[in-house]
Amino acid sequence: MNGRRSRQPNKPIPAEAEQVATQIVDAAFAVHTTLEPGLLESVYEACLVHELSKRRLQVQRQVALPVIYDGVRVDAGLRLDLVVEESVIVEVQAVQDLLPIHQAQLLTYLKLSGHRLGLLINFNTALIRDGIKRVVL
Repeated sequence: MNGRRSRQPNKPIPAEAEQVATQIVDAAFAVHTTLEPGLLESVYEACLVHELSKRRLQVQRQVALPVIYDGVRVDAGLRLDLVVEESVIVEVQAVQDLLPIHQAQLLTYLKLSGHRLGLLINFNTALIRDGIKRVVL
């Protein structure tokens, strides 16, 4: 054995979280269709919150995420762009290309928050479907 714990396969993502993710993707399509690429991330984030609220989804914006280290709460300056229905983390981007660091950021948020499903959405793409990455922990 190499010292690492053996990992059991993850349970499936609950159907409710999957439904929330579908609503988020639909809302992102609506925002992208209306605004198109080329704006600041904060604009897309605010409009996505509006779209999700219209769909009667509970959305928390810019949620502080502390790190618990050695039994101490450490403020590492982490902020989740959106947490929807307390089940899906959304990381909003408006960049030329999604990079591995963007996915690593979302994975960090998932690991530290205890959530298992996240969506990385880059609004700076010609086709929004090319800018959406699903990340499961």
